Amino acid sequence: MQTAIFILVVLVFVAVSGALVRLVRVPLPVLQIAIGAALAWPVRGIHVEIDPELFLLVFIPPLLFSDAFGAPKRELMALRGPILDLAIGLVFFTIVGFGYALHWLVPSIPLVVAFALAAVLSPTDAVAVSSIVDRNVVPARLMHILEGESLLNDASGLVMFRFAVAAALTGSFSLAVASLSFVYAVAVGILAGVAALFVAAKALQLLNRIGGVPAEAQVLITILLPFVAYLGAEHFGASGILAAVTAGLLTGSTGIFRFLGVSARMQTISLWTTFSFVFNGALFIVLGLQLPEIIRKVPPELSSRHWFFEPVLTVLLLTLCLIGLRFVWIWIGDIAAGFAARLGKRQAEPLGLRVRLAGSVAGVRGAITLAGILSLPVALQDGSPFPARDLVIFLAAGVIICSLVIASLALPVIARGLVEPGEDAGAAEERRARVGAANAAIVRIESMAGSSDDDGEVPSVRLVAAENIVAGYRRRIATSDEADEARAEAREAGRVELEMRLAGIEAERTAVRAMLQRGEINDHTARALFTEITLTEALLNGRQTRK
Repeated sequence: MQTAIFILVVLVFVAVSGALVRLVRVPLPVLQIAIGAALAWPVRGIHVEIDPELFLLVFIPPLLFSDAFGAPKRELMALRGPILDLAIGLVFFTIVGFGYALHWLVPSIPLVVAFALAAVLSPTDAVAVSSIVDRNVVPARLMHILEGESLLNDASGLVMFRFAVAAALTGSFSLAVASLSFVYAVAVGILAGVAALFVAAKALQLLNRIGGVPAEAQVLITILLPFVAYLGAEHFGASGILAAVTAGLLTGSTGIFRFLGVSARMQTISLWTTFSFVFNGALFIVLGLQLPEIIRKVPPELSSRHWFFEPVLTVLLLTLCLIGLRFVWIWIGDIAAGFAARLGKRQAEPLGLRVRLAGSVAGVRGAITLAGILSLPVALQDGSPFPARDLVIFLAAGVIICSLVIASLALPVIARGLVEPGEDAGAAEERRARVGAANAAIVRIESMAGSSDDDGEVPSVRLVAAENIVAGYRRRIATSDEADEARAEAREAGRVELEMRLAGIEAERTAVRAMLQRGEINDHTARALFTEITLTEALLNGRQTRK
C-alpha cells in the first residue's frame, strides 16, 4: 500500500509541476527536482530507497526509446562525425582529465575510483538537455549534435564505469580486455535492438493477419519493445541502453507502423506522449527525493573545516572542470573539422566561440549519472568498505544539480542572438511538403473524378464530391503560398470556415447531451458520438494551431 501511495503522490506532483512551470521561470527539470527535495526534506517527509538496476529498467529504456524515435535521423546521420566524436572521444577525454583532476582536488579518493566517477559523469542527459535548451535560441546544428551525443554517450560512459568499478574491486586493469569488452558491449547492444525490433514487427504482422485484434494489443507490443531490447542486451552482458536507442532510431525507418491500424496508431502516439511527460517528471522528482539524504550525509573529507563552504566549492570546481574539458574538446574538434574540410576542398563550417561555449554549458548531467553512481558496491571482494563510496555519491549528486543550475542561468545569456531572425528552416520544409502533398492529392482526385462508370459517363455526384475536396486542398496550398497577400486572404477564409465548423461541433455536442438527458439515446451511443465529435474538434484545433 505504501508503494502505491508513493507512486500516486509522485504522479500528482508531476501534474502539479506541469502547471507550476508556467508560473515559475525555471526549467521544468529543476522545478521537479526542487519539488522532490521539498517532499523529502521535512522530518516526516517521503524517503525511498532506489534499486539502481530497477531504476534503470523502469525509466531509461522508454525515455531513450522515445527520444531516439523522435530524433531527426537525417540530421543525425549528416552530423555523425561530431556526434561520435563527442559520444566516444569526449567520454575517454573526460575520464582521464576529470579523473586526475578529482584525485588532485580530493586526494582521499583513489585514482581508480576517481576514474569511475568521471566515467559515470561523462554521459549527458537527453531529457534534461531537451528541457533546458530552447530550440528557438540555439542553432539547429548544435541542437542536433547535443541530441545525438546524449543518445549515444550513455552507453560508452556506463560501459567504462563498469570497467573502472571492476578494476577497483579486483585491483587490476587490462586495456586489451577493456577494449574488447567495449566493442562487444556496443556491437551486441546494437544487434539486440535490431533483434527486438524484428520480433516486434513480426508480432504486429501476425496480429494484423489474424484480423479483428483489439488495438490495445498492438499498442502493448510497441510499449514492450524498448524493455525487450534493453533486457535482451543486458542478458548477454551488452549495453541495454544502446539497444533501446537503436530500436528507437530504427523504428520509423523500418515501417513497423504499417502493421498498426488507424486506432492503434492514434493510441500509440497519444500514449507515448503521455509516457514521456510522466516518466520524465517522475524521474526528476525521484532524483530530488534522494538529495536531502545525500546532503545530510556530507562526507567528513569535505566538512572538516567549513561544513557548507567547502562542499559547495568542491562541487562547483568539479562542475566547472567538466565544462572546461568539454569546451577544450569541442574547440579541438571544431579546428580539426575545419582543417579536414580544407584538405577535402570543402567549405568549412566553424562553430564559433559562443556556440562552443553554449555546447559546453549544455552538457548537463542527470538520471543516468545518479543511477550509475548509486550502483557502486558497498564492499570490496575482501569484505572491506568500498573506498570513498559516500564521498563520490555526494559529489555526483552535487554535480548533477550544479550543472542543471548553471545551464539554466547561463544558456539563455550565451545563446541570445545566435539564431538569425526569419523563417525557421524546419517550418519552411514543412510548408513545402504540405504543398507537394496537396498537389499530389489534387491530381489523384481529379483523375478519379474524370473516370467513367460502366456506361462511359462521369457521374455528377463524383464531380461534385471531387470539387469540394479539391477546393479544400487548394485552400491549403493558398495558405502555404509565399505571397503575403494571398496567404492572408486564404487564412481569413480559413478562419471563418473554422469558426463555423467549431460552432457546428458545439451545436452537435449540445444536441447529443440533450438527447441523452431526455433518454432518447443511451450512454454507449452518447459516448460513441462524443468521441467522434472530440476527434473532429481535435483535428480542427490542430489545423488552427499549425496555421
